[in-house]
Parts: sequence; structure tokens; C-alpha cells
Amino acid sequence: MTKRLRGPVGRLLLAAALLAPAGAALAHHSYAMFEMDKTISLQGTVTRFKWQNPHAFIELDAAVKGKTEHWAIEMTSPNNLANEGWKRTWLKAGDKVTVKVHPLRDGSQGGSYVAVRKADGATLGEWK
Repeated sequence: MTKRLRGPVGRLLLAAALLAPAGAALAHHSYAMFEMDKTISLQGTVTRFKWQNPHAFIELDAAVKGKTEHWAIEMTSPNNLANEGWKRTWLKAGDKVTVKVHPLRDGSQGGSYVAVRKADGATLGEWK
């Protein structure tokens, strides 16, 4: 290592290089798009359950005010879900469910997962 990189400038460059990925990671995991102080319940049928990184998703056809709306529910990573008791096979297309979500701020059909209750009463997530 040259003397120039060992001094304050070198340390500053090293710190910047180490911290650069942290900013991108924090930006990616923002919940700013969701109304985190509001929770709604949706009843419907799972059309697709995607067990994938970095986030799993539930796609749901939900009955809202007499109409069917297609909702995309963002979840956490499969690893985090597995720690909560989830399995890749816990939901499948055709399952009747009630889902609690923090809705998107812009009013479109999406939200952040809070809990799911299946027709047989099995529940995962924070059901209150």
C-alpha cells in the first residue's frame, strides 16, 4: 500500500467504499410506500404465492365493495418467513384466505403483509 493511501485520504476512501452498499440496502428496505399506521383486511382467493428472494409475494383476488380486485402483497424474505413458521407449501393458488396488510399510500391494490388466516383457521403473522 502506498503512503498516500495509508493517510487520512486513504482511510476516507476505504470508509466510503465500505459504507456505499449500506445506503442502497437501506433504500431498498424502506416502508415509506405503505401506510404502516393503518391495517386493512382482505378476503379472497390466492392466485399465486411466490416464495422468492428478496421478498415473497401473495397475489390475491379480493372482494372489495362488491368487485373483485387483484392485490399484490409484499412479504419479507423466505428465510424470515421460515423463522415465523412459514413453508413454501403453506399457501397455494385457490386457497381461500383473509389477509391483513398495511395498504399502499397511493391507494393502488397492494400492501405489506401483516398476517394470513386460511379457511381452516390456520394463521400465520400477527393476528389481533
